[in-house]
Amino acid sequence: MELIVVLVCGLLLGLVVGWLIGRAPAQGTEPAVLEARHATALAELRHDESSLRAQIEQDLAEARATVIGLREQLGTAKAQYDEIVQRHRQDAQKRAAEDQVESKVLQKLAPVADQIKDMQQKVLDLEKQRSEQHGNLAEQIKATQLSAEQSKMAAETLSAALRNNSVRGAYGELQLKTLVESAGLLNRIDYSVQESITADSGARRPDMVIKLPGRKQVAIDSKVPFSAFIDSFREDISDIERKTFLTQHAKQVRGHVDALASKEYWTGLPVSPEYTIAFIPNEAILNAALEADETLLEYAFSRGIVLATPVNLWATLKTVALTWKQEDLADNAQELVDLGRELYKRLGKLSDHVSKLGRSIEGTVRSYNEFAGTLESRVLVTARRLDAIDDAKMLGEVKQIEADPRRLTAAEFSLLDDVERPEIDFEQIGLPVVIDEEETA
Repeated sequence: MELIVVLVCGLLLGLVVGWLIGRAPAQGTEPAVLEARHATALAELRHDESSLRAQIEQDLAEARATVIGLREQLGTAKAQYDEIVQRHRQDAQKRAAEDQVESKVLQKLAPVADQIKDMQQKVLDLEKQRSEQHGNLAEQIKATQLSAEQSKMAAETLSAALRNNSVRGAYGELQLKTLVESAGLLNRIDYSVQESITADSGARRPDMVIKLPGRKQVAIDSKVPFSAFIDSFREDISDIERKTFLTQHAKQVRGHVDALASKEYWTGLPVSPEYTIAFIPNEAILNAALEADETLLEYAFSRGIVLATPVNLWATLKTVALTWKQEDLADNAQELVDLGRELYKRLGKLSDHVSKLGRSIEGTVRSYNEFAGTLESRVLVTARRLDAIDDAKMLGEVKQIEADPRRLTAAEFSLLDDVERPEIDFEQIGLPVVIDEEETA
């Protein structure tokens, strides 16, 4: 910077000298004048130089200040640059570390990525299946709606048909027959249908008569009115009208109880409890009547009518079937006892025959031994004396039978030997005393 200032000063001095030389007077000017002019010019030059120097120093000071400021800014910029470079280097190292970590993570997540791809494929397959199922479901919903409409039409047709008394009766009889057969009872054996009886109220035909062990019987009626109950489920009525129909339904059931009680079916059966079972083919029919009339059940009991639904009647019929089975088992047991007693008596007869046979065999053996003894001691002795008999052909000895017939020594046969004796007590051996009519005859 100082070199630049020196060069500028030299350049200015050269310019001043050149200017002075240009203003020098021609030859012949007086030396004093020239010297004065020269001194004046020198003074001006010096003044200009000092002014210029001051200006230059001022500029130089400003330039130095600027240079110092620039140096400071340069240092700051360099520091900032170093900081930025360091930060970039750290960021690069951090990114490299992150890239390395990310690479490791990606390596570890590679199976997860495969699973995710598989899952995405499965999701696509499921979505495809869902779409197909959605289409199938839509078709099924349409079919269900169509079936519901058909069911509604069928229900309306059934409701209209059940308003007829004969149809309701046939429906109840069918339900009752199905229930009885499911309980294990057999037609014409364990129960009868539409059997004509003569009760105190006249000739009657109960829908079904259940037969119990001991010639006992119970009558069942399957006709119950429920037209008002069906009307209570119509969609075009109000709650008040629905309640009115249910009250009417309870009155109809009460009237049916009175009608059954007046028939007195039990009076036309040989042995029967004094009640009739009124079969109601649906639980809701009875529940609706009991909700409308809480005293209906007690009233029916007081009139000798039992209101039965499929649930409790099936349990009763199942009990009847079990009773019949136990009765059959008891009959079979009695028959086995009778057969055992008969076999026991016949074994006694067989024992007599065996004893007689043994005695016969014993007599035969005794007779044989006597014959052999006489033959050997009497006949053969005399025959051997004949001279014409060859010694090589001597008559052999006749051996006697020493074994005796084996007697029956078992305790059963010893007891059977006394079967015909009147002093034998059959109760001691667990058999009832029964007289055989054939043997007595």
